[in-house]
Amino acid sequence: MGERAATRFSDEVLEQWAEVGVDLPALFSAGALGRRMGVEVLEADAERVVGVMPVEGNTQPYGLLHGGASAVLAETLGSVGAMLHGGPGRVAVGVDLNCTHHRGLSSGRVTGTATPVHRGRSTATYEIVLTEETGKRVCTARLTCLLRDAPKQD
Repeated sequence: MGERAATRFSDEVLEQWAEVGVDLPALFSAGALGRRMGVEVLEADAERVVGVMPVEGNTQPYGLLHGGASAVLAETLGSVGAMLHGGPGRVAVGVDLNCTHHRGLSSGRVTGTATPVHRGRSTATYEIVLTEETGKRVCTARLTCLLRDAPKQD
């Protein structure tokens, strides 16, 4: 799938997480499942998270993009946004995900853009729009995450 692009973080995010001493691209990534599926987080901020995923390798038996693959991309991007909203002292745990699939896609890659619908103290909800390469909407998703205190480090 080629070389992975580096995630772009806003200056505000870099400043907020500087003293935590974590690898931001690793923390705000697609994780093991996303790596297997070729998900890449390109841009990450609490106001907007953008990522891409190839269709190839993520299809159902008819050769179309699998709805579960769309859900993985959507939950990844929404979760990253919720984590960035929560900040270093909080973790985001998905509690509700719904996806509406608008059209089939058999090649290329999908781009997902997550934007906040609600950013509160204990929950964050993001709308995630997945589009194909010409900009047509493939899927619309909504993710709500519970924001919990991060576990204390020894």
